[in-house]
Amino acid sequence: MRSLIDVTDFSVDELYSLIHTANDIIENPKKYAEACKGKKLATLFFEPSTRTRLSFEAAMLELGGSVLGFSEASSSSAAKGESIADTAKVVSCYADIIAMRSPIEGAALVASQNASVPVINAGDGGHCHPTQTLADLLTIYREKGGFDNLTIGYCGDLKYGRTVHSLLGAMSRYKNVKAVLISPKELSLPDYVKHDVLEKSGMEYQETASLEDAIPSLDVLYMTRIQRERFDDKDEYERLKDSYVLTVQKLQSAKENMCILHPLPRVNEISVKVDDDRRACYFKQALYGKYMRMALILKLLDEANANAVREDRFADKDIIYDTHKCSNPKCACASQQELRHACKRSENGILRCVYCDKEVR
Repeated sequence: MRSLIDVTDFSVDELYSLIHTANDIIENPKKYAEACKGKKLATLFFEPSTRTRLSFEAAMLELGGSVLGFSEASSSSAAKGESIADTAKVVSCYADIIAMRSPIEGAALVASQNASVPVINAGDGGHCHPTQTLADLLTIYREKGGFDNLTIGYCGDLKYGRTVHSLLGAMSRYKNVKAVLISPKELSLPDYVKHDVLEKSGMEYQETASLEDAIPSLDVLYMTRIQRERFDDKDEYERLKDSYVLTVQKLQSAKENMCILHPLPRVNEISVKVDDDRRACYFKQALYGKYMRMALILKLLDEANANAVREDRFADKDIIYDTHKCSNPKCACASQQELRHACKRSENGILRCVYCDKEVR
């Protein structure tokens, strides 16, 4: 039985299959109206969300299933001190599949190792957000016709931006894709993503602090907000929050067929006047997220019916236990006392925490 923790859990062929299913759902919605009749989705949202939670709920309802769950940690037993592992075991008794969002990096992985049903990572802190990436991929596919030979600009918060990390991982598997990383130095892409995603795959990339200089070469511009909730230092947030604002004027030098994406919510990093530009695709992107989540739910439930054996990510003989401690305070192993510290050596020899991917020394 499989879960989706990171978008690279699925092969390129599997991603194309999801896109095919999503496109078929768009064209033939009645065909899928009772595909999940009698099935229940549990939405465990320990962190505020509008689009992702409602998208999952709409996806399951439109498949003929039902939804149960909570939308904030204070309304769950986590407020009483229940562990992620115990929550996953209990909720597995009531639901056929789980969608989970948490500010704890690695939380969805912990849940998947303890649940008896598939778990979907709906965002784990600043780590990754694979179902947003599924929405991104469907949007790019429908707008650009494919994934090869694209230059994609990632602008804003690249340090904490889990959507950026996930999309880079997905795009690193296609041909002749170039990344332009646009951010202030303080919010630049983490070294582990550069090493383990970009350099490992051989993806060409460049870093710049200037959105204006980058725009003319881009086929896709992926804007992100500066995320207040990820900052421990609020003064630093205030200093950086208005680093980039996309305006109609800045778009004058962009390609006529450039695609503008944003995972939302938007604060002020895209002027509302840009919404009328035909290159603005971020509201389509939100809609496409529902269709890709429908396709994902179908896939995982079908596989769960065919194979009830839980996938064990810790069966890898190369995992090192307890000899190195992760120092990331937002990692699951920092708050979940029952977890063993576990790390794995990447191809460049650096030890990474299994839960949050941060370097372990």
